[in-house]
Amino acid sequence: MRPNGKVLMSLGAALLVCAATPFPALAAPAAAPQVTAEERRLPGPVPQEILRLGGFADVAPGFGRDLTAARTPAQAERVAVRDGRRLWRRAVDRAQGRGPAGGGLSRDDDRPLYWARLGMTRTLREWKPAFPLSGKQRTELIEKVERSSRGQDSIDLPPGPGVKRVLITGFDPFQLDADARRSNPSGAAALALDGTTIRTADGPARVEAVVFPVRWADFADGTVERTLLPYFRPGPRRVDLFTTISQGRPGRFDVERSNGAWRGGHPDNAGVSRTETVPVPPGVPTVRPQPQWTSTTLPYAAITAARTGPYPVYDHTAVTEIPAGGTAPVVRPDGPTPGSTAREGGGGDYLSNEIAYRATLLRDAVRLRVPGGHLHTPVLEFGAGNTDPANGRVSDPEFVRNRLAIIAQTRSVIAVAAGGAIRP
Repeated sequence: MRPNGKVLMSLGAALLVCAATPFPALAAPAAAPQVTAEERRLPGPVPQEILRLGGFADVAPGFGRDLTAARTPAQAERVAVRDGRRLWRRAVDRAQGRGPAGGGLSRDDDRPLYWARLGMTRTLREWKPAFPLSGKQRTELIEKVERSSRGQDSIDLPPGPGVKRVLITGFDPFQLDADARRSNPSGAAALALDGTTIRTADGPARVEAVVFPVRWADFADGTVERTLLPYFRPGPRRVDLFTTISQGRPGRFDVERSNGAWRGGHPDNAGVSRTETVPVPPGVPTVRPQPQWTSTTLPYAAITAARTGPYPVYDHTAVTEIPAGGTAPVVRPDGPTPGSTAREGGGGDYLSNEIAYRATLLRDAVRLRVPGGHLHTPVLEFGAGNTDPANGRVSDPEFVRNRLAIIAQTRSVIAVAAGGAIRP
């Protein structure tokens, strides 16, 4: 994810599967933590309309009833994981035409999942259980909901030969204080493609998808690495292709050639800014010393040459660096120069660049020799006459057409990339 003046959007733009930890006995319940900046947006008219029109307004109340039935911390943990997975599956099924569409939003809409998840996490923060629950235990329950409702604990890549294994990632909507109606086409593509099989020139490719938050802290805590690592290591379910995906520039797709080790400080969905070198979480494989740059191994020449849809697709090579021995940032149209310090990768200095950097750094650390990198989609825009967030509608026909076109072309790009992938 990267800044874009036209729509005032910061664009950027995965973890080891953790075993369940038993909850210790406690003497007294802890006070419920305060709701987050994201959860505070939830009661607004736009989020509530999206939940209603998307048919997801029942998610948080149902989760609250399920929590009320829990009599122990272990039961609460099972509820958190089960209901989180149900939400993910419900969103995927809706996006792929299974089950009732619910409400008046088109099936391709990613926003009901985002707002319903926040309803679940807010319910957990405000929940007053009938048994002692520490602040740490409550946080762990929230993490279970986050992980399970993003598809991160239900990746199902098939083992064995005969099918290529493809893992893609998307993002939540973001910059919602400027316009709470925003959707993220990368998240919509993840829902539309999760669990599907794409026919390619080189055989079938099974796609599994996950969605990540737009929050600096989650990335520093290692959410990307813990999600991706089990499928980057050798084994029967190792990926043959991966691509992180996010919303990028208006009117174009970009295959980002280089990713930089720099956080540019743009506020995230939690209202937090970070300006620093991308922190590598402890306990995961990495490259030492930490490199300033990583590179795509996606077949960018084949992707940009193919006819994948209505939007042009570019091999984007520009970066911003501080040259070796220099002090001021310089834009390099053809990529970084030796010894330079990163200030913007091809995907900018936000979380899109960071997820690309983290995924490709992990690839290099475990010596995974498969195509992998980052794809930026076009900016998803509302139709003419519906651009004012103060009085605009939450959807319109052009908005839906644009999102469907981006999803379809994302699928075609993946088919081209997978068609050229070779399993070592």
